This record gives sequence, C-alpha cells and structure tokens, in this order.
Amino acid sequence: MVDHYSIGLEDSDRVNNAIGGGLPEGSIVLVEGEDGAGKSAISQRFSYGMADEGNYVTYISTELESWEFVQQMHSLSYDVVDHLLDEQLLFLHANVDTHKGGKKRQLLARLADAEILWRADVVYIDTLSALLRNDPNFEAVLEDGDEDHVIQRLVTFLRQMTLKDKTIVMTVDPTSVGDDALRPLRNVADIYFQIETNAVGQEIRRSIRVRRFQNMKNPVDDSIGFNVQQGRGISIVSRTVA
Repeated sequence: MVDHYSIGLEDSDRVNNAIGGGLPEGSIVLVEGEDGAGKSAISQRFSYGMADEGNYVTYISTELESWEFVQQMHSLSYDVVDHLLDEQLLFLHANVDTHKGGKKRQLLARLADAEILWRADVVYIDTLSALLRNDPNFEAVLEDGDEDHVIQRLVTFLRQMTLKDKTIVMTVDPTSVGDDALRPLRNVADIYFQIETNAVGQEIRRSIRVRRFQNMKNPVDDSIGFNVQQGRGISIVSRTVA
C-alpha cells in the first residue's frame, strides 16, 4: 500500500481534502500552467503544508530569491521562517541567467548533482521549463529537433529518485517549451495537473484540471476550483464531479 504526504493545514483550508488527502510517496507530479495561472502559488501551498506536517521539503525557484520567497509566503499567510530555520524546508534560488557560459550554464546537470537538495522527502522545481529553456544542452538539441533525448535522460534520473520514495513536483509553462519536450514529462507523470484560468468580468477564475492521479488516497474530482488571495493563501471555491 502506498503512503502519502499530507498537504496539511486542514484546520485552515480544504486543499488537502480536495487533493484526496495528500500526494503519494515516490511519485512524479507535473503542474502545468501559463504565466500567472497560479502554479507557483499551488506549489508554495503544498510545500508549506508538507513541511508543517513534519516532512522534509526542498523548494527550488527560478524566479524568487530567498528574501522574496519569504515575503511571498508571508503575503499568503504561510509563515515559513521557522521551517527554514529548523531546516524542515530548504529553499534554493536557481539562477538561470548564466549567459557567461561554463559549468554554471549546465543547469540540468547541476540539478542532478546537487545531493543536498535530494535529501528531502519532497522536492519542488518551480519552474522546470525555465531550467530547460536556459540549459545549453537543451538549446543545442532544439536546433536539431532532438530535445526528446535530453528529456528522456531527465526522466530516467527522476525515476531513480522516486525509487527512493521521494516525490518530485515540477511546474512547467507550456508556452515556453514545445510539445515534444512536454510529451515525455506528461507521459511519465504519476499525477498531472493542468491549471486553467477564465476571465468572468473582473474576476479570474482558476481551476486545477486533474488529467491523471495514480494511487490517490481518497477520490479526487476532475476539476478543482481555487482562489489565490493575499492574507488568505489558497482557497478551494468549487468542485466539479466528473
């Protein structure tokens, strides 16, 4: 029987219940959405709740530096300072602006070689598409149309990590990398979420479309509506039964 990492905060919101009680150990989770859809906010909520439950979490951000991450989490009422100080949560800023060349640009290789980040129970990569887009090996194969080779090597490494019962959550922006790169990631994902947005008047309505969810603990709806609000964080606002 598969164990699960609870997303926690059950006294504060309905997120853990909406996701079926947690994410399975040893799974690859793909969260796909365009810029501004809310994929980082979802990842931040998940990571905070997991750390709050006593799990060891690594969070890699290609956008935020450490002080910005603390500030962002605070604005969502997720006070991560104690978790960071207690080393329950390890935050790393991935500097993708490394155009001077050299080993610093080997982003995917550095990701795989950074042993300290893989000591955690759950690893968040936000966003994987930014790492891909700025890695010279991926850039080179794009010209030959052979990006599948780079992605398959990445997938092999990720599977090696999940065999150690580590769960890996990756966010991707489908507008920044091609379908040929995304297809292997979508196929290998044990859990595949697509975040969709719709404008209704002045309101932006967000929902998680659950494309795949293997080894779920409890039933999960096919579409999970949510809001992102300053001072409140993530709130579940609607649930649609398939």
